[in-house]
Amino acid sequence: MNDLFVGFTSLNYKTIIMFVIGFILIYLAIKKNYEPTLLLPIGFGTILVNMPLSVVKHVSKVFDPFVTNIIKNNPDSVEFFEKLNYVYDSATGQAYKVEPGVLEILLNGGILTELFPVLIFVAIGAMIDFTPLFKNPVMVFFGAAAQFGIFATLIVAVLLGFDLKTASAIGIIGAADGPTAIYVAGQFARDYFGPISVAAYSYMSLVPIIQPPIIKLLTTKKERLIRMEYKEEKVSKTVKILFPIAVTIVAGIIAPISVPLVGFLMFGNLIRECGVLERLSSSAQNELANLVTILLGITIGSTMEADKFLQPQTILILIMGLVAFVFDTAGGVLFAKVLNLFLKKKINPMIGAAGISAFPMSARVVHKLALKEDPTNFILMQSVSANVSGQLGSIIAGGLVLALVPLLVR
Repeated sequence: MNDLFVGFTSLNYKTIIMFVIGFILIYLAIKKNYEPTLLLPIGFGTILVNMPLSVVKHVSKVFDPFVTNIIKNNPDSVEFFEKLNYVYDSATGQAYKVEPGVLEILLNGGILTELFPVLIFVAIGAMIDFTPLFKNPVMVFFGAAAQFGIFATLIVAVLLGFDLKTASAIGIIGAADGPTAIYVAGQFARDYFGPISVAAYSYMSLVPIIQPPIIKLLTTKKERLIRMEYKEEKVSKTVKILFPIAVTIVAGIIAPISVPLVGFLMFGNLIRECGVLERLSSSAQNELANLVTILLGITIGSTMEADKFLQPQTILILIMGLVAFVFDTAGGVLFAKVLNLFLKKKINPMIGAAGISAFPMSARVVHKLALKEDPTNFILMQSVSANVSGQLGSIIAGGLVLALVPLLVR
């Protein structure tokens, strides 16, 4: 009979707070339409994993005195035993052998193995048309400049006391690229996986709110009225096919560890552009994207357990994630303003803000701002060019972080 009430007795204030956070994410997804395909599954996953006994996370949990003693004598062995399905409760100093539930299986098999992020990149690659970038190759530099926030936030995080690997994972929030943030966090900061993932996707959904005031603060009305030409010539099919192959090879040489990210993104794009796999391209853009997004979202939610999420560091991570987005936007805009000092044909500096990886949302935001200033000023294609460059830039930046940080930590 007592088992009937175990759910009530297991409730505590932390659990209730996480329920509220889950409800807020679901509300933002449904009512405000903020990235609903991800925030809704994340919100519901948050509720699921914080249910009493967390059966969806762990089917069973048995105290193991032998492993407990090993960990007490050698604290560094915790990570090793976690891979063997042990959980160490630092509050009680006890280790437990667990049988994974459905969400733990999805986490271990889908995210920590990097399966879900790379599959998402296949879908994204199939959705992206690089044609605007081919017509405006100079926009590549804006995709690079808009990654400034990653490294600025990394430095801030280190100054606040985070170790270099965790700081790097926090900085990647500024890439405005959820899959890249997940990939790096899975490698460097598994303890903060939940806050980093939620911050990355939440701020992506808030791009229409975050970017406009920063752009207006850093530009004059005269600058926002600058018109730009757009070339209408066609891009050959050969170029479109060779591009993803060439990018994969170059990225693999410069930052080999980025190949899973860049390679699968470019593979998706090759499926799109080759012209003989229309059915597969359609499946990647629709069925694959939808299925993996559902599993990815609810699995991210499963990392938001109360004891891990409700920490002072979580607030710092959320704040620094916002700082990263601000620096990214500012970096792109200021780069365009500096570039204009040397150009005869000026670039509308608002386009620099589209250099982040939030595709195609950021390009739309910049285009709408231009139309508000002048209803006849169309800079959508230039903004898309910068935005596509930002998608590539964020992945390469993530790859460089993964390659360089371990060398600095040694």
